[in-house]
Amino acid sequence: MKHDLENDSRWQRLNQRSWRCSGCGRDHSGLFDLVSDHPASCSGQGATVSNSELRPDKSILSDDFCIVDGEHYFIRCVLHLPIIGGAGSFFGFGVWTSLSPVNFATYAETFNDGTQGALGPWFGWLSSQLKGYPDTFLLKVMVRPQNERRRPEIELEPTSHPLALEQREGLTLDRILQLYALNGHDISEVLADG
Repeated sequence: MKHDLENDSRWQRLNQRSWRCSGCGRDHSGLFDLVSDHPASCSGQGATVSNSELRPDKSILSDDFCIVDGEHYFIRCVLHLPIIGGAGSFFGFGVWTSLSPVNFATYAETFNDGTQGALGPWFGWLSSQLKGYPDTFLLKVMVRPQNERRRPEIELEPTSHPLALEQREGLTLDRILQLYALNGHDISEVLADG
């Protein structure tokens, strides 16, 4: 089945105007990523602190790093899924992945350099539970650091898990809208004719 998003009025409305999401109350323009605030194994309670407060032996949650009990290390990454018929467009999940203590230290030490693209790839475990999929916690991933302070990209192990299949084969606009609704962003009214 061919998906022609260029002629899909919902796709056009989504990308041609700003709109307010009735679920989160925020203004959006176009696609937006769904984001996990913290790793699934971290309670996420308490204030997020500055990256500068990162200490390897201390439990911490910042915008980019998480350490639990001084022995479990996580970084925030992006998981891109190609959009079928989207001419190179991607839908993204902001996720967390584990790293070994050595790779975590290397990533943290070079974080402000903006030249991390030569690092990795590193093995990790997906540490986010994503709504709309069977259990995603602890799926095997490769972590690919990026240059210019962009978050690392995640490549899932090529299995039959629906998330891994969508990363390889893509997902439709209808599936994206379903994922939004499952995550508290029902935008069907925004995309309705009229």
